[in-house]
Amino acid sequence: MAERVILVDEHDREVGTEEKMAAHRLPAKLHRAFSIFIFNTRGEVLLQLRSVKKHHFGGLWTNACCSHPLAGETLEQAVHRKLLQECGFDAELREVFSFTYKADWTNGLGEHEFDHVFVGTYDGPVPGNPEEADDWKWAKPEDVLRDMRAHPDNYTLWSCMAMERIMAMRKR
Repeated sequence: MAERVILVDEHDREVGTEEKMAAHRLPAKLHRAFSIFIFNTRGEVLLQLRSVKKHHFGGLWTNACCSHPLAGETLEQAVHRKLLQECGFDAELREVFSFTYKADWTNGLGEHEFDHVFVGTYDGPVPGNPEEADDWKWAKPEDVLRDMRAHPDNYTLWSCMAMERIMAMRKR
C-alpha cells in the first residue's frame, strides 16, 4: 500500500492526505515533515549521506534522520519509527522549533514542508540502514556549519536551514 503524507496549511493544520510521491511532484504540496538532529555527549552531530537511490536529494549530506509522519500517525510515533528504521537506534527526542521551506529538484520532484525539528542525544553504535543512507559520520557542529556555508550544494536545504538555528540556540 502506498504511503500517504499529511497535507497541512501554513499553520500546520491538517487539510488532507496525499500519496507520498504525488505530494513531492512539482509543484510540491505543503505537507508535515520532521528532521532529527542527534548529538553525542562529546558534542558531535550525526550526519547521514542520503542514498543515491533516493528519488530526490540523493547523494547529499543531511541530518541524522528526516521523514514524514504518515496518515493516522502522530509526530511522536513517526520520529521514533523513522529513527529506528533509518539509523538503527532510538533515543529520547524533544522538538525545538519548526519552519516551512520549499525546494525543487532537477527531476521534477521537490519539497514543500512544514518541518518539525527534533534533537536528541545518543552515544552508541549507528548500524544504519543502507537503503536510506550511503554513509554516516560524527562531526563537530561548528565544522559542519562552516562547511554548509562554504559548500551548500553538498547538503540538503532543510539541514542547512535547521543547523543555523540549532547552532544559534546552542550559543545561548
